[in-house]
Amino acid sequence: MSAVEPLVLAHVIQDVLDSFTPTVPLRITYSNRVVLAGAELKPSAIVNKPRVDVGGTDLRVFYTLVLVDPDAPSPSNHSLREYLHWMVIDIPGTTGASFGQELMFYERPEPRSGIHRMIFVLFRQLGRGTVFAPDMRHNFNCRNFARQYHLDIVAATYFNCQREAGSGGRRFRPESS
Repeated sequence: MSAVEPLVLAHVIQDVLDSFTPTVPLRITYSNRVVLAGAELKPSAIVNKPRVDVGGTDLRVFYTLVLVDPDAPSPSNHSLREYLHWMVIDIPGTTGASFGQELMFYERPEPRSGIHRMIFVLFRQLGRGTVFAPDMRHNFNCRNFARQYHLDIVAATYFNCQREAGSGGRRFRPESS
């Protein structure tokens, strides 16, 4: 299975991103739990911003990380698509988000209804200090953002999140009976 296949199955590539080829390893960890594409995480597990490790081979190459929710406020009414939960710019290659500049502080996802896809996207910047914060968090658009700042997608992953007591929802393979 290719690295982008889960993104295609979950319609991340289509709803939020255009098809791309991952070129930089991206590792997201919440409380020592590595986020695998399509994992289910409850709001209580994502209260604090995650540890983000960015691969690459060159400290002089800078990256921007965003966390968006294309299903806000609910999957059936995504009028706030894409809600921007976090933005860190100027992350040097081979380091992590803690080495970058947080432009939009981490706002923990707290879905009220339905299952939300929470998408991390890593972009390669043209250079340091070439990306700026949007005016607002709602109706952020990864495609337009990438065009505006001449960014290339180098990695992306996502997890599913629903309210704490929620159950069920998206299924990509038939369940055995």
